[in-house]
Amino acid sequence: MSGGVPTKLTSVRRVLRGPAPEAVPLLVGRACALVGLLDIAAGVFPRFRHSRMHALAEVLPGAFGPFAAALSLSAGVLLLLLAHGLKRRKRRAWRAAVALLPLGAVAQFTYRHSLAGVLISLALLAPLLRHRNQFAALPDPRSRWRALANFVLMGAGSLALGLVVVNAHPHRMIGDPSLADRIAHVLYGLFGFEGPVDYRGNTSWTVAFSLGALGLLTAITTVYLAFRPEHPAAHLTEDDEARLRALLAKHGDRDSLGHFALRRDKAVVFSPSGKAAVTYRVVSGVMLASGDPIGDVEAWPGAIERFMDEARAHSWTPAVMGCSETGGEVWTRETGLDALELGDEAVVDVADFSLAGRAMRNVRQMVKRIERAGYETRVRRVADLGTTELDRIRRAADDWRGTDTERGFSMALGRIGDPADGNCLIATAHKAGEEPGEYGDLKAILHFVPWGADGVSLDLMRRDRSADPGMNELLIVAALQAAPRLGIERVSLNFAMFRAALARGEKIGAGPVLRAWRGLLVFLSRWFQIESLYKFNAKFRPRWEPRFVVYRASADLPRIGFAAMQAEGFVTLAPPLPRFLRRRTAGRRPCAHRVPEQEARAV
Repeated sequence: MSGGVPTKLTSVRRVLRGPAPEAVPLLVGRACALVGLLDIAAGVFPRFRHSRMHALAEVLPGAFGPFAAALSLSAGVLLLLLAHGLKRRKRRAWRAAVALLPLGAVAQFTYRHSLAGVLISLALLAPLLRHRNQFAALPDPRSRWRALANFVLMGAGSLALGLVVVNAHPHRMIGDPSLADRIAHVLYGLFGFEGPVDYRGNTSWTVAFSLGALGLLTAITTVYLAFRPEHPAAHLTEDDEARLRALLAKHGDRDSLGHFALRRDKAVVFSPSGKAAVTYRVVSGVMLASGDPIGDVEAWPGAIERFMDEARAHSWTPAVMGCSETGGEVWTRETGLDALELGDEAVVDVADFSLAGRAMRNVRQMVKRIERAGYETRVRRVADLGTTELDRIRRAADDWRGTDTERGFSMALGRIGDPADGNCLIATAHKAGEEPGEYGDLKAILHFVPWGADGVSLDLMRRDRSADPGMNELLIVAALQAAPRLGIERVSLNFAMFRAALARGEKIGAGPVLRAWRGLLVFLSRWFQIESLYKFNAKFRPRWEPRFVVYRASADLPRIGFAAMQAEGFVTLAPPLPRFLRRRTAGRRPCAHRVPEQEARAV
């Protein structure tokens, strides 16, 4: 990369400089959703539009109407489901739409005898065929949970749409059935049985076939999703991990988040030279990288280009969470993406740290109080711990997790005590003189990952809920005091999201907009660790290193934010596994020592 790498991200880019998404797939997807709605309306409301072909209708078989209504309804629902895939240029969505549109046109013609409905379906089919080369995106990663989610969502949608079908013929309904009878009729109909509601004429057949089609559609799509092959969202192979460790051995001192690239639920793309790599995970269609690329800065553009090629091939939304200023400059320059400051990382230089002075009085008093209560600390490398003690620490870290959902992605390793991670650092707090509990005298744990040869980066913080407050402060101070003995010169603590806004918003002279933004952040801190992490980090007088999110367009930010919350574990769409199963399935490939991520570091 000629010209060197800028070291200062001078401004946040507000204008999208990269190529705009393909217009045709976006328009076709929207049109597909519209045609789907029209097909549903045609299947539910037979007089949605007045027929203009009565003469032809007279020669059609009388029993064909109910079948056509069910076909129109099914085609409409499927087209609605396919609309999002078409917007993302998915090849399989294109194939399904090309097959469904003629069926919808046939249903429109035979059931409502509407030339307009036929022409609309064919008008959408034409650009699909003409621009078929633009629909070449590969399938997304998937798992068995998609089948369960489909069953729940399709079942709820079929129930709601079934109620509309049942109530769409009030003048042909016999009597005045109650709401409970109508819901029961829908449920019976979805399973192909006759319900308690009856109609005059052929309407009973129309409603029955429509409900049966909805139930069959739910069953078929669920079975398809359950039995199709899985494509894991991410999988770091042993060879990938070995190559990444080699890159970290040479260039790992540049980024404090580098070691987190070794999470085994990530995938990786390497530069053509193999001297740089980008790790990522795909979440809800977002290709989410974290931190800076790994390896030689000169080879970053090659790895970034491979990353963007992969995103285009699958029509994923590219995004980077938590890159540094240098990383932000390279990403934006090489890809045309934009960058936005996300927050600051707290880094403590060991040589400058001291408990003396007024600024450290609160921390000093807390540490001394806890030490007088009988607590002691131990700071060691993972390689120096015995198997029995490591096992006890792993089990304690698992049981002391504050939530059922495992949290962490961009700043969490996802395991503790792995033989390959012998250079990781573990700080533990112990209290003797009490009756030993399940984990002996162990009361709190801090785990750090290597940051080059002379640094560590905080991974997780866990403590026994019965321990005295201040365990995290005690162990951070212990780790900083033990750092010179271990050859550590810098320690990266938590990441404080929107730290600058919180700090400036509470100062004298802050404007109304900044104060309002800070007030919103304080309000959100009731659910997310925003203000609390900032204040916790500030106790240790760190230097602040800004971190950025890289994105394609402002419209993508909500989607990227939601995907990041899923990756970090704050939002869980799939039902959580029981804890005894979660321990077995924490990694894609066998790993004997995997534990849940910490809550405090990853926000």
